Amino acid sequence: MTVRARVTALAVVAAVALGLVSQAPLAAAPPTQTAVEVFGHRGASGYRPEHTLAAYELAARLGADHIEPDLVSTRDGVLVARHENEIGGTTDVAEHPEFADRRTTKVIDGKQLTGWFTEDFTLAELKTLRAKERIPDIRPHNTIYDGRFEVPTFQEVLDLRARLSRELGREIGVAPETKHPSYFAAIGLPLEPGLVNALTRNGLNRSNARVAVQSFEVGNLRWLRGELRTDLVQLVSKEGAPPDFVEAGDPRTYADMVTPEGLREIATYAQWVSPESSMILPVDDQNRLTDPTSLVPDAHAAGLRVVPYTLRAENTFLPADFQSSRNPAEWGDVVGYCELLLAQGVDGIFADQPDVAVHAREETAAVPARSASVPGAVIAPPRSAAS
Repeated sequence: MTVRARVTALAVVAAVALGLVSQAPLAAAPPTQTAVEVFGHRGASGYRPEHTLAAYELAARLGADHIEPDLVSTRDGVLVARHENEIGGTTDVAEHPEFADRRTTKVIDGKQLTGWFTEDFTLAELKTLRAKERIPDIRPHNTIYDGRFEVPTFQEVLDLRARLSRELGREIGVAPETKHPSYFAAIGLPLEPGLVNALTRNGLNRSNARVAVQSFEVGNLRWLRGELRTDLVQLVSKEGAPPDFVEAGDPRTYADMVTPEGLREIATYAQWVSPESSMILPVDDQNRLTDPTSLVPDAHAAGLRVVPYTLRAENTFLPADFQSSRNPAEWGDVVGYCELLLAQGVDGIFADQPDVAVHAREETAAVPARSASVPGAVIAPPRSAAS
């Protein structure tokens, strides 16, 4: 069977499954179906170093409905956008001799890490650093921007969101993720109060705001449910368990949370569930697609929207069915893979190259496309010298 035929067959299986589910009584009213939401994952991180204002701005200009900053804290309690509090791989901190003595080893969510950590720097000190590409072997084209952008504060991201909303004539959403919330609370730098204050101060703590606050933990989302009127997103992983569950001795895992019962529990405090894409479209030990799971219809039956992560164009991140070559950095059939995800009935998608998701959304013609600065455009994939 050809790849295209196999993909078509999988889409048919999914459609049949969704049809069967729709005939069964639902535990809760399914979410209202609107246009699939495109989340610019860490900005347009396929084209610019992640979590920079340049990456967020490009994501919006390429049609993303939301920009996504991961939030960690500085020593003086300011929320800044970094994927992790360890910043050795995403900034030039190692090139600053004045910070050499800040290199240390810590245990974060049960894992030992060595490097430089945001909580050991004031905001003023962090502002002397510059961002760099996190995966230069896969995205060497992004390295031309190394050293050009600062580490942004959450407030700077919100200011950018407001400016772009006015400029583009559409409201740009923001989807902040709280990173390692139990860890930061334990060291006296809780993330949640600053997050709530920032959203409230910027007029975004309201039910109709395009805001979706994420976490891989559960306890902080439950607390935020009482403080925020915005959407909340429960992130789940294919393996492991929420760190706050582990710390409390709760035996439940992420796998338990995506059972029908677990999804109904998530729906008591969140509006979205965000799984790894392979939890919807699993692969075998050869990295080839198998049959879709029931996660999407099960989540809809619980009244949850589903936004999988992360659509990435490079071969190394795609199932073998969609890879174009053995070169891990070369782009594969990412549009085809995105279209297959959309065929499962997902309500949103996190994408490193958000223009790809916008294009796939328009190609499927399943829902009206949103206007963008470059409608339907997909930036040409970089080709390696060997390809």
